[in-house]
Amino acid sequence: MNQPDKIAVIGGGAWGTALAALQSRAGRSTVLYARDAATVQAIAATGRNERYLPGIPLPESLAATTDMALALGGATVVLVVVPAQNLADIAEALAAGRAEGVPVVLCAKGIERGTGRFASDILAAHVGPADLAVLSGPSFAADVARGLPTAVTIAAADEARADDIARRLSTESFRGYASSDVVGVEAGGALKNVLAIAAGIVAGAGLGASAGAAIVTRGFVELRRVGEALGARPETLMGLSGLGDLVLTCSGAQSRNFSYGLALGRGEDLGSLKLAEGVHSAAIAARLAADHGIEAPIITTVAAIIDGTLSVESAVRELLARPLRREFD
Repeated sequence: MNQPDKIAVIGGGAWGTALAALQSRAGRSTVLYARDAATVQAIAATGRNERYLPGIPLPESLAATTDMALALGGATVVLVVVPAQNLADIAEALAAGRAEGVPVVLCAKGIERGTGRFASDILAAHVGPADLAVLSGPSFAADVARGLPTAVTIAAADEARADDIARRLSTESFRGYASSDVVGVEAGGALKNVLAIAAGIVAGAGLGASAGAAIVTRGFVELRRVGEALGARPETLMGLSGLGDLVLTCSGAQSRNFSYGLALGRGEDLGSLKLAEGVHSAAIAARLAADHGIEAPIITTVAAIIDGTLSVESAVRELLARPLRREFD
């Protein structure tokens, strides 16, 4: 008979806390690691993480710690929920504290600024590709933390490993669909962040629902073309971690990337906004498209707006002035 899993969740932000709460409520021994001592103290004292998941009670069984070695000790599955820009800083310590052969599931999405490495590449360099899986799909942290129905894709290079991890992480409200297309699952999750900023810009600039639908649809064309050039399977990009995640992330202000675009479109101050991973990924995504000879005007435009070389007003004019062409050329 299999022993119950012990889940270590590395990362105390909204998504990490939500996944830890989910696994703890499912009866799995779960420890959440966070670098911020105040977050750990608040969870212990109040049973909440008000900084990242305000108003959502956490299960009493959930333990939190600032000691990564303690979190990893005895863990049979490790969930890594750290932004791509910070992942390299903790990957070595994570690899050293994890028992050999324990699967490491990357639950964050993004491309490392400067190097162009996907988060999975950063992590695989330390834990090995055989033990690495990637979890992505249409999922807001608050929904998962509340136990609302959610479906995601869980990919590993070995199909049997993906099946096993999906089974071990699924709950009554959280369904994991297995895949062996690691590249496709991560590419969809990273690229959609950039396109969500574009959707937010359109909404913030007051361009209307028709323009919003067009930007999401044409944005998906760019996501699919860039993803396939990187080696993703078309069916993966059409699934939960591609189209599904894109639709959700472009749906409203609950998405950090959409909210960032919304503020850009309105001309608001960006200083107080929470981290939006698409801000870091936009320039790299544009470069990847260019390197593969792919025309990606929406991704390129978002990158230019973020780096300040193009205004929102000029971006709209340039996109509308592009030569007419057949839709699927």
